[in-house]
Amino acid sequence: MSGAVEARLAELGLTLPEVVPPLASYAPAVRSGSYVYTAGQLPMVAGALPLTGKVGAEVSPEQAKELARTCALNALAAVKSVVGDLDRVARIVKVVGFVASAPDFTGQPGVINGASELLGEVFGDKGVHARSAVGVTVLPLDAPVEVEFQVEIAD
Repeated sequence: MSGAVEARLAELGLTLPEVVPPLASYAPAVRSGSYVYTAGQLPMVAGALPLTGKVGAEVSPEQAKELARTCALNALAAVKSVVGDLDRVARIVKVVGFVASAPDFTGQPGVINGASELLGEVFGDKGVHARSAVGVTVLPLDAPVEVEFQVEIAD
């Protein structure tokens, strides 16, 4: 099933990927009441990370921002796997982004803007959300960035 949201993604030259299989014992997304919570989504593309390392060292902030967009697409695929149609999204409520950071890197909000800006482009006002952007020492598989969502669903 695809509707206006996936048409908007197509206008932007984007397609939803397949849901990234879990790396451990968890579900990519779960629904509780009117909300869907995604697991942290890495910037996997066709089963692999396009880049690894720390932002501000091996990975530039610009590259990491693009990877955050990929994380957001993966999270949207996880949401769709639970609700069937992204047109049911009433609002993106919260985004949490983790950035594997070099010790002196302080640009985490700019990196996670990649995910936030994508949500605005796709959902308009429904994509405006609360957010945390956190610097961390390391992420799974040495990923530079990880993003998770809390999404309200309309029935």
